[in-house]
Amino acid sequence: MATQWTDHWAARTQHLKASSIRELLKLTARPEVISFAGGLPATETLPAQAIAEACDRILKTQADRALQYGPTEGYLALRGHIADMYRARGVPATADNVLITTGSQQGLDLIGRVLIGKGTPVVTEAPTYIGALQAWLVSEPAMTGIPLDDDGMRIDLIDLNQRINLLYALPNFQNPSGVSLSMERREKLVDMAHRERFVIIEDDPYRALRYSGEDLPALLEIEAARLGANWDSDGRIIHLGTFSKIMAPGLRVGWVIAPTTALRMLALAKQGADLHSAMLSQYIAEELLREGIIEGNYPLLVRIYRERRDTMLAALEEHLTGLAEWTKPQGGLFIWVKVPGVDAHDLLAKALERNLAFVPGDNFFFDGRGRDAMRLNFSCMPPDRIREGVARLGALLAEARHEPLASPAR
Repeated sequence: MATQWTDHWAARTQHLKASSIRELLKLTARPEVISFAGGLPATETLPAQAIAEACDRILKTQADRALQYGPTEGYLALRGHIADMYRARGVPATADNVLITTGSQQGLDLIGRVLIGKGTPVVTEAPTYIGALQAWLVSEPAMTGIPLDDDGMRIDLIDLNQRINLLYALPNFQNPSGVSLSMERREKLVDMAHRERFVIIEDDPYRALRYSGEDLPALLEIEAARLGANWDSDGRIIHLGTFSKIMAPGLRVGWVIAPTTALRMLALAKQGADLHSAMLSQYIAEELLREGIIEGNYPLLVRIYRERRDTMLAALEEHLTGLAEWTKPQGGLFIWVKVPGVDAHDLLAKALERNLAFVPGDNFFFDGRGRDAMRLNFSCMPPDRIREGVARLGALLAEARHEPLASPAR
């Protein structure tokens, strides 16, 4: 008799669903597909030679440690370098405030385990990062989504009459919208968290990828400037970072910075998840960070991605004017396109027939909104493919305006 596995699933599994981005990546692996779907870095930006050389040195001189089990908190030298980065920005962090994670996605998962339970009031941007939704919805929180405009989350729309335990924000070049939180709103949000006594989860994977405008301080830095020596005891921000967008996503090295009390509990949760992140990856990241290779790669990243952003914005202007509206990000990897009156899922089905892929917008909402929008990634396709892909998208939208929808936008 066939095993009825569904009889054995835990109740929480009803809230698990596949990431449409991961499913799309299976379809878009074919070379003929122009993919605006995943947030993949351009392969030519990956410092493969530097990684190979670092790996060779490490295995020749430190294999006994790099290939061994390690501490849950992570490789101490790497944690120290990361703490140094933030101290240079005014955050009085030490290695004890740093937890190395298997990508920043694990940080989100650990936060869900430690801070989110059934009914926990959680505020997010709307739309927001699909990975956070996947990590947290399984815990059945009470979610509230706050709309965005060109200056980021509309914090004036946060209902302070309702209890908030946790607020999640991507202040720089938000995924999926590409917009950034203005300086005024950053300061007000930090004020609000301390006044109303909720925790901010600051997810900041894209800050180094700025192509125009001025760098703005992280929420963590604003808080630290106000609290000074009391930051470790009074801080209310858990900050997530990653090397995935600036070094190599395949190494899966991210980090959490938080006051030590919060960090210790996150480390306990990590012990049950994976004991520790891969030590060899951590040793490679530490060497590339110490030798300045990661920071030295920034100009190449910025040059390539600026060109691709500008190419996509110009192509959207040429082919989608009058058919759609879109954001104009100063950095990051994504552009958010609204297509009022068009169902993005219907559009995607037709786009895939023409070897074009994007992510429908409802994947970035917890309540089914966003079917009249899409996220476009510009980092992993060269300019000529971007121009061709946007031209195909414009043709599809023009056709969609002149035929009935298979399923109405909602």
